[in-house]
Amino acid sequence: MTEYGVRAVRTYLRSRGPAPASVLDRYVTGFCLLMAVMVLGHPLAGVFAGLAGPVDPGRVGAGAALLSLALAGFLAGARTAGPVVLNGPDASWLLLSPLNRRDLLARPARTLGVVALVAGLLFGVGLLAVLGAPDQLVWRVLAALVLGVATTVGGMALAVLGQAGQAAHAGRAGQAGQPWQPWQLWLTVAIVALLVLAAVAVTNQLRTVLTVAAHAPLPALAATAAGAVVTAGLLARHAWRSLDRIPTLTLTTASTRAGHVASATASLDTSALTWIVEDNHWRARRLGSRRWPRLSGPLAPAWQDWRRLARRPGWLATIAGTSVLPAVFAQAGAPPAALAMAVLVGGLAVAATATSGARRDAGNPALARLIGTAHRPTLAARAVLPALLSGTWTSLALLLTGLSGAANLPLSDVAPLGLVVAPALAAAALRMARRAPVDHSMPIIETPGGPIPTGILKWSATGPDLALIGSLPALIALTTPGVATAPYLAAQAVWSAVVLAGYVWRGRAR
Repeated sequence: MTEYGVRAVRTYLRSRGPAPASVLDRYVTGFCLLMAVMVLGHPLAGVFAGLAGPVDPGRVGAGAALLSLALAGFLAGARTAGPVVLNGPDASWLLLSPLNRRDLLARPARTLGVVALVAGLLFGVGLLAVLGAPDQLVWRVLAALVLGVATTVGGMALAVLGQAGQAAHAGRAGQAGQPWQPWQLWLTVAIVALLVLAAVAVTNQLRTVLTVAAHAPLPALAATAAGAVVTAGLLARHAWRSLDRIPTLTLTTASTRAGHVASATASLDTSALTWIVEDNHWRARRLGSRRWPRLSGPLAPAWQDWRRLARRPGWLATIAGTSVLPAVFAQAGAPPAALAMAVLVGGLAVAATATSGARRDAGNPALARLIGTAHRPTLAARAVLPALLSGTWTSLALLLTGLSGAANLPLSDVAPLGLVVAPALAAAALRMARRAPVDHSMPIIETPGGPIPTGILKWSATGPDLALIGSLPALIALTTPGVATAPYLAAQAVWSAVVLAGYVWRGRAR
């Protein structure tokens, strides 16, 4: 088999598979692409024309912070995904064959290049929206797009180099005496640097630097773009040469994970994605055994959520760091309604991170019955941690928003408002964790915009609907300027307790 190349093998496999694309298929594809360009051309031109001129100096820092966070998320997502992955058949058969590893991974590498290109174009548009274009709109647009593409291509190449530098026992680098690989270290440094840059930018300490960058002369922009292109090209070339050094175990692990994610996405079973992330996190770690405290009744099964959270201090730090996002949105010019929804959605997401036990009880009701505790007291005990986390996060987010001057409430009232809304968010998080899988047998609603499957619509609304209903007094207080806060605080406290008690009372074991 060594005398054949990857192209010959793929040609043979295609000859035994479905018929290749015909001339008519290529014509239809090209025609659809042309129509998409014609339809989107005018709106895109209007968007770029709207970016002409200087931007508000008060929003530059918040925009730069959001852009840095988006780029850090892109790099973290690329490292988590692999980023080089193969489909199931290639990972099972061709990867273990004596074919040239670099030729085999050429197709996934090209796919990563397309992903980096699209992400770079979006990043370039965001960069232009943050800095503006006081003059020479065309050249500044081109420079921003080139810088965006070079940044994302270089970041993707850095992620590929980090994957190639992983040891055969991937996933345990940096633990049990295993040193970090150089490229993984550089990727981590880049992510941390972007997070630090976002934290500094949100304080408006970089306003002068960003203003100078927005008014930089064209020769300086050209030199910066050329340097970014050269650096990205060198990293991409080095990453291409390192494809044949990616360990087989690393590729199979990443490919299996990507296959599970693709299957869960295609079947709209998003709860499986949560289990994939959680299982991948705990699988490669050695956990010590400790005696549990003497807890009786429903507190004993609820203790596992507390122990799970205590084993992840980095996750707690990340949750605490995200509380600054509503203040960033406020500085970026978000309206009060959008700001209030961002705070409540963030509180609901934080509460949902502490409902692993409730998800396992819903997924395996037989095991939950073997515990020997009543269902309602257990559900009430499992609501304590989500309420504590969401209340702390929401209060901190509202406090930071109030310090930025964007909240409609005084600083003495924003923190209590976050605490009293916590029980309702905890009930909504438990409702999300215990919801059934998507029912694809439900009818489809035909609308002028296309068909809407009611199964996924009902599944998506299960949980957020209770959060919206349970947070109505807080929403009114946050969106109404100059309102008296005390009556809404009292109403929200009573209403949150009623919502949580009602959910626990109506909650039934499956």
